[in-house]
Amino acid sequence: MNIELAREQMIEQQVHAWDVFDERVLSTMRQIRREQFAPAPYGEVAFADAAIPLARGQVMLPAKIQGRILQALVPNPGDIALEVGAGSGYLSACLGRLSARVRSLEIFPELAELAQRNLFAAAVNNVSVEVADGMQLTEQSAYDVIAVTGSLPLYDERFQQALRIGGRLFVVVGQAPVMEAWKVTRVGEREWQRESLFETVIAPLVNAPRPSEFVF
Repeated sequence: MNIELAREQMIEQQVHAWDVFDERVLSTMRQIRREQFAPAPYGEVAFADAAIPLARGQVMLPAKIQGRILQALVPNPGDIALEVGAGSGYLSACLGRLSARVRSLEIFPELAELAQRNLFAAAVNNVSVEVADGMQLTEQSAYDVIAVTGSLPLYDERFQQALRIGGRLFVVVGQAPVMEAWKVTRVGEREWQRESLFETVIAPLVNAPRPSEFVF
């Protein structure tokens, strides 16, 4: 297998083809070796257009979705970023290359350990991974960039409240088969703008509230 050819095909045929045009994002995804973040049995399919299974029923999101997340957030070199759901650490590493500092929350200890190990191997030293539940976040006006990598069946304003003015949030809202990716920008002390980006389906965050089910 020609790894570099497979990487370039992933970038061009999946990420770029899915409307990711930001050269900083594309360059970062070329630099961060995705195959090193995939579990050993899946190393050879790291560039496939599919989610890659992780422990505890979690997944490594397809590269095209990760590219859209990064492009929507527009991380800048001076930004402080929060990631909710570290997984294997690939998106964490990309955020680390694009911003000043990243705090990544992961509810499963074994995944937090995996992500930290992968980040160390990739020499990404500005990302801290914590074992924590993102649904317990209470910070206010703390981050320039927030990436929520699991969906929210019900939108929760705690994440937009954690943005600084000018900060950007990526989040997927809804339930299968209809979910929508949003970019939320804090434009004032009590004002946010919401932009619909695309439709997708990803697993919900652990402990995210669900709508009440109808009982007949």
